[in-house]
Amino acid sequence: MENPLIALDLTLLDVLALTWFFICWMGFQYFADHSRWHKRSLTIQINEYRLEWMRQMLQRDVRMVDTTLLGNLLTAIGFFASTTILVLGGLFALLANADIAMQALTSLPFAKQTSLTVWEFKVLLLMSIFVHAFFKFGWAFRLNNYCSILIGAAPPPETLSPERERYAHKTAQLSINAGKHFNRGLRTYFFGLAAIGWFYHPLALVIVSTIVVCVLYRREFSSAALFSLVQAEEN
Repeated sequence: MENPLIALDLTLLDVLALTWFFICWMGFQYFADHSRWHKRSLTIQINEYRLEWMRQMLQRDVRMVDTTLLGNLLTAIGFFASTTILVLGGLFALLANADIAMQALTSLPFAKQTSLTVWEFKVLLLMSIFVHAFFKFGWAFRLNNYCSILIGAAPPPETLSPERERYAHKTAQLSINAGKHFNRGLRTYFFGLAAIGWFYHPLALVIVSTIVVCVLYRREFSSAALFSLVQAEEN
């Protein structure tokens, strides 16, 4: 049986670059979401405010503020979901006009020439990345809709404190899960942009993937926004 990598005409450099790309993506996802350092992230800090939001919501008679805030979140998620569909449409067009796109790209200095099969594989990989992003945004949109239902069904302010606290935790957990999938969808966008570098050269994929990890780490674990929240809690 013929090796699929040979059939695709992928070079060793292509395979190594693609491997590094997935190591960066999956490695950062594990580090940011599951490692022992994830509790120091900006996302965890915001999750605490999600819980406090739901506690405050249960103390209000009129919850117009909460529904407005949730509507803003839904608008942002819907924007990215719609944009992803447009990106996929553009990639379908790129797949249909591969010859023209290849000629335009190979005219750039230091660009690596590839076969039509490899080019189509790169486009299909990029499409699969943005399909993954669409599913993440779609699920986040759905979870936020469920969260709005829980806000609508929330008990009145005079409800006993233990019951209110349980309901706040339940609603906040749904909001936290929605935020988690939205964050992963945005993260997929970042790595989708990194994957574009492979069209130019495998080394470009390695370099841009590394840069994306550095940018994501700084924003999640070392940003001014995180320091502001930490200082606010300390004060």
